[in-house]
Formats: sequence, C-alpha cells, structure tokens
Amino acid sequence: MPRSHFPLRFTTLAFDSADALGFGVAPRPVRCGADLVIGGGQVFPEVNFTLPTMSISDATWAEVRGHYEEIATGVLARAVALKVPGIVLEFELLPPMTDRPEWGAELTALLRRHLDRAHEAHGLKSALRATITDLRDQDRPPLLREGEAWEKVKRSFELCADAGAHILSIESVGGKEVHDEALLFGDVRGLVFALGSLACRDMAWLWDQIVGICSTRTGVIPGGDTACGFGNTAMQLAHQGMLPEVVAAVDRAMTAPRSLVAFERGAVGPSKDCAYEGPIVKAITGAPIAMEGKSATCAHFSPLGNIAAAMCDLWSNESVQNVRLLSGSAPEAFAELLAYDCRLMNQALAQGGGRTLRDWLTASDRWLSPQAAILSPEATWEIAQAIVAEKSDYRRTVAAGQTAVRLLQEGVAAGHLFLADTEGQWLDRLAKGLAGLPATEEDLLAEMQDTYGHLYRPASYGLVG
Repeated sequence: MPRSHFPLRFTTLAFDSADALGFGVAPRPVRCGADLVIGGGQVFPEVNFTLPTMSISDATWAEVRGHYEEIATGVLARAVALKVPGIVLEFELLPPMTDRPEWGAELTALLRRHLDRAHEAHGLKSALRATITDLRDQDRPPLLREGEAWEKVKRSFELCADAGAHILSIESVGGKEVHDEALLFGDVRGLVFALGSLACRDMAWLWDQIVGICSTRTGVIPGGDTACGFGNTAMQLAHQGMLPEVVAAVDRAMTAPRSLVAFERGAVGPSKDCAYEGPIVKAITGAPIAMEGKSATCAHFSPLGNIAAAMCDLWSNESVQNVRLLSGSAPEAFAELLAYDCRLMNQALAQGGGRTLRDWLTASDRWLSPQAAILSPEATWEIAQAIVAEKSDYRRTVAAGQTAVRLLQEGVAAGHLFLADTEGQWLDRLAKGLAGLPATEEDLLAEMQDTYGHLYRPASYGLVG
C-alpha cells in the first residue's frame, strides 16, 4: 500500500472466522530478501542469536566479529543440510551496537554476505531482520523524540538498512516507564494509561520515522514492533510468582492495540517473535507474524510453548548465546530444532492437516494457564473484534482488556480453567477496574498526571506539559 495511504484505521478483521486463523498462511503475505515469501503457505525458521557473556569494545571487536562469522556459517550450514525451504536470520543489536551505529551496520553487512553466498551456492531463500535496540529510555524520565539516544537509534536504522538488512524492527519502550510501576502495584488504570495512551502515542510517532527510512531504500521493509517490554515483563513476573497470572494475561491482551499502531502507520510484517500479541495483530491486519514458544527456552520460560505456534508464519527461538553444546554451537542446535518444527507444520499444511495440528497445539496449552487461554484462535478472534469495533487507541485497549477478562471468566464458569482463590480475586478486581475507567482518554490523562507525572515527559508523547 502506498505510504500516502497511512495512517489508516483497521475497522474489520482480515479473516472470515476464527477457523481461518492458522499457521503459514496470511492474507497479506510479505515478499522480501532472496525470493522469500512469508505467510504464503509455509512456515520458516527465524533464528535469533547473540554473543556469549563478554564485553564489547574496540579491544574485543575482532572476537565479536568472529562470533557472528561462526554463527552465520554454522546456522546456514544446518539450514542447507536440512533442506529448509527458507530461513530468516534475526540480528538483534546489543546496546553497544546501537550506541555505536557503525558496529551494528558492520555486523549487518557480515550476515548479509553469508545469506547472499548461501543463496548463490545453494538457492537458499532467505531474509535478514535487523532489530535496533531502543536506547531512548536511558534518561529518566525518557526523552523519546529528540536527543542523542534518539539520534543513535535513527542512525542505526539508516546504517543497517544501507548495510543490507531486509526487514527493520524494534522493541520500542515508549510508555514502559509508567507500565513498569503500574505492574508493581497491579494498577489497572496505570496499565491502561501506559499502553492505551502513552505507548500508542509513541508508536505512532516512532513508526512514522521507521517507515520513512524504509521508503527511501529499495528492498527494505518495516517489519513490526513488540510489546516485549510490557507483556513479556508481566509474563516473567508471573512466572516468578511476583504477579498474578490473570494480570499478565489481561495485560497481554491490552498490548495488542499498541502493537497494531505500527501497522496502521505502514509496517507490513513480519511482526517480532517475542510479540505474543501477534495472533491478534494478524487477525486484524492479515500480516504474517513471527512467534516463539517451546523453542525459546534458551531465553525464557513461558506457559505458551505450543499454542504460540498455532498461528505463526515464522517460528523463532528468541535469542540463544553462541556457546558450545555436545552437538555443536547453540545457534546451530536451535536452527535444527526450528527446522524440524517447521517441517512438521509444513507437512501438515501440504497434506490438509494444518487445522488439526493447529487445534492440537492450541488444546495442549489452552486451559492450563490464563495466559494461554487468551491466545487460542477463538479468543484471538474475539479480542481482535473488540479492538476494531472501537475508534480510539484508549478505548481499544480497554475493550481488549474487558474481552480478555470475560473470556477467562467464561473459562472458569465452564470448568475449563482452574484459578486459585487469589487469582480469582484478582480477576474480579481487574473486571471492576476496567469497568470503572473514564469514558475518554482525556479524562484519564488528567488523573494520571497526578499519579505518574513524575515518571514521564508529556512532550515525549506529544502532550502539552
């Protein structure tokens, strides 16, 4: 779609029904890189990797480069040996590689060379995603739209695009300074304010910048964002027993409108692997999504090991350090793990069993955790419908949360979902908190300025201070 058509507003879903949601197929597939079509009928591995624990400096830069050379060589060798139909490499820049944009660009070029050689020598279809580190929260309160940190982030996007990245992404942090504190207190109003007001405002501004950078370069597409710093923070706090699971589940649903903003400003996908809100975004936009689950145990644990694959178009491992295992390097091993998972999904699609496998992936997790329950195709569909029925980002966020609460309540009432007494009490508290929110964002803004105003800069969100 021409950039002049943005911003747009999604008011309908891209699928006819929840039954149509599944893995490997997206109504708006993405063609990128070396002959790769994502969402066009197959699932591809997206291998994500990082350094072992080490410092990054001028003195160690040759060693850093050596690690990425080894990773690319090993991962692509496994891909060729296993005859994968296509592959995506995700290069997540570490903070020093964005702080010094030339370093990130140098490694981007290195990885692109390996992909080009594999395509020329073996016909391996591929794409390279560069995910820029969001440094804009280095200052407190964060300075998001100007200053040295933003200039480095912007420069990193530009240089990585010029160095050969096919897909640009980011794990953006706008609103996180309020969301973190609201999570600690289980403050529903604060969560909605952070996600439905601040984060959405930052996403609109930031993705205008990213889409603009992509529009001036051939072969570079704006992929998508992730609410990793929001929903995944909640998920990990729940895993550690520091937060009720139902809070993490409802918070996850409420991250979807925020991640949707990227697509309304021109992102085309694939979305980021750690965006567990991806199925909701896919249901609305029709764009392909990357997901992670059991394959991401090298990076974190989750209650979403199988269900996360039910609607994926890229299947990822999150991030694995380049350390030695008995078989070989860890990135090589996880490339093989992903390849076999994708091989199974693609065989199911080829033999007409995609729906069956999707349902098995869903059923194996769905009612064992409230966080899984809100990511079934049926729940995804209902949350997505609730979002597009609303006009403002704020009301969309509230509607997503209320729908998630209702779905969990229905699961409990039907005897499918068991909640401990404390979790049940928190679910009631969430329902009351969402019902008691003001009708408009403006009313909430006035209230939140008194509660959280010390944490954020209004100007960073286009608000009058």
